[in-house]
Amino acid sequence: MTRPTKLLAGLILITIPTIQYGGYFLLTIVSGWSDLALTDFQRAFFRAGHAHAGVLVILALIGMVLVDYTALPAGGRWTARIALILAPILVSGGFFASAIGESVTEPTGGIALLYAGVAVLAVAVLTLGVGLVRAGWQAPRST
Repeated sequence: MTRPTKLLAGLILITIPTIQYGGYFLLTIVSGWSDLALTDFQRAFFRAGHAHAGVLVILALIGMVLVDYTALPAGGRWTARIALILAPILVSGGFFASAIGESVTEPTGGIALLYAGVAVLAVAVLTLGVGLVRAGWQAPRST
């Protein structure tokens, strides 16, 4: 495993307690332990944001390791790494940002983050996929 992969995977793992806290927040909402009044739309978007954060962080961790096995040039490897990190932030952030406010029943302007995240996710997985297909059976590259 390369040094950048170790560093970035470590940083990704450090973010997991924020996802855990989001799960705790959702538990307080659905259990009625919170006085926070949310609309059905807000509950749905907060759940979606939490779920996407968890899934995309797992994808980012797997993707970080796979980057080392690609036949991408250094710039392509860094594009994949950065996009893998940004995708969960933007996608889940877009769900949260578009539902924040009092009595929100439809997406606010924060939904733009979600669409940006979807585009960044596409760049990440396409770059990684193409790099892996091109690599064939080559040994991992350093850096």
